[in-house]
Amino acid sequence: MRKTTAAIPAIGEGKRGEQGRLGYLLRQANATHRLAMEQALSDLGVTPPQFIVLTMLNAYPGISGADAARLAFLTPQTVSLIVANLQRAGAVARRAHDVHGRIQHLDVTPAGRALLARCKRRVDVLEARLLGGLSARDEKAIRAWLVRVALGDDQASSAATPGKVLPSSHSRKAPPAVET
Repeated sequence: MRKTTAAIPAIGEGKRGEQGRLGYLLRQANATHRLAMEQALSDLGVTPPQFIVLTMLNAYPGISGADAARLAFLTPQTVSLIVANLQRAGAVARRAHDVHGRIQHLDVTPAGRALLARCKRRVDVLEARLLGGLSARDEKAIRAWLVRVALGDDQASSAATPGKVLPSSHSRKAPPAVET
């Protein structure tokens, strides 16, 4: 007896469409966006994880590799390799911590800021496509929803209350971002 398999639906159909689980749809959208980022940044020699790390280092100058890993949702080992490659390319510089010898602060160099600016122009085009047809109000609502999702269910009500202190790992206040 021969087992028949159902045809895999295209993106947007069946469980890969509006009937799908939200977590799956987020993952599917992320995979599609990541592939587009890989293609947009490839000739600059930058990967999406390198772009994220460079973006976070530029926004929060002087953070450690461990902090960059937390911000980029990557392992410290992966960020260490990314930083080494960015440093080799002249995009990032390390400097020793004033007190703790093993901790190194990471800073984006002028060459790194120029590279990041080129990357951002390309990523901005991709993000404009993501937002195509959405109003500013819809964009704001989507961004707020994504933040609530990232905070987790137990944090959702806290995120919606301005000035409320978040418990656990979310209570650690990030340094103010540098405008870029």
